[in-house]
Amino acid sequence: MSTVVHINGARHEIDAHEQRLLLDILRNELGLKGSHFGCGEGNCGACMVLVDEVPAYACNTPLWSVAGKQVLTVEGLAGHPVGARVQRAFIKHGAAQCGYCTSGMVVAAAGLLVACPAPDGRQIREQMDRNLCRCGSHLRVIRAIGDAAADTGVGGGS
Repeated sequence: MSTVVHINGARHEIDAHEQRLLLDILRNELGLKGSHFGCGEGNCGACMVLVDEVPAYACNTPLWSVAGKQVLTVEGLAGHPVGARVQRAFIKHGAAQCGYCTSGMVVAAAGLLVACPAPDGRQIREQMDRNLCRCGSHLRVIRAIGDAAADTGVGGGS
């Protein structure tokens, strides 16, 4: 069975069982390795993607549920105005240690700023609570997101 999905702005006709998980399709069929497998249960955020600009765990998202939708991975964020700002802010603030969780954090942060362009510190912490980091870079992540929000000229911060 073939499923049409738009990934990072490109149309893909994927010939796979509709119950296959999006993360598997991204990594093994399309070669998009930025979304990582962490827990496999939607608890850690390492696999985070945006589906129609809303954060989603690719590790437990079946292919059928993204048919006809826009999926944005970390590889596509540079071409997204909010995603590019978030990436610049993460670099500026050194908001990564080992990097395993970083792609999911950047994607989740972009999703937050799309939905709420000027989040306060509480909103940032609540949104990013969905993403685990064992290296302890959360404070730099929060500062980076506040900086990316402020970069719009709208406001934001902690």
